[in-house]
Amino acid sequence: MKQPTPLTRRRFLATSIAASAAVLLGGCGFRLRGTESMPQLPPMSIEGNDNSPLAQQLRNRLQQLGTDVSAGAPWRLTLGTPSVQERRIGGEGRASREHELTMSTTLSVQERATNAYALNNATLSSSTRIRVSDDDLLNRESLFNEAERTLTQQLSQRIIERLANLEALQ
Repeated sequence: MKQPTPLTRRRFLATSIAASAAVLLGGCGFRLRGTESMPQLPPMSIEGNDNSPLAQQLRNRLQQLGTDVSAGAPWRLTLGTPSVQERRIGGEGRASREHELTMSTTLSVQERATNAYALNNATLSSSTRIRVSDDDLLNRESLFNEAERTLTQQLSQRIIERLANLEALQ
């Protein structure tokens, strides 16, 4: 009788473990998060600093998720002015240096009919790190601009996740 090779045995064990994990996780109700698992948000208007890149990104993401964004909607989402703080990490040498950028904003969610706040002046933030050479000014500027675009996308996603977890909106 022919003995199974170690490679065949490993492949069988790996497949068995993966299948068992899928059955166990599926049985307990686990599912991966994604845009499909986001609950439907009620119609809302974006007020406050509604012309910033963050507000535009948030408006686009909400519309992609099927949320009606219009003036006079039943829920009022008020965005503060987003701010970006830069913190240098590392020594004072002339080599490349790591920078931590943090974008933050305030957020309020209010029901228009009752003026009741579901969320009042909450601060949300997102941060990232980039490595930049202080000698390369052209590349430095483009790296910072790209990092700010990334932070805008991340922060808009965090705002949507926060809205999805508000019980008053359900």
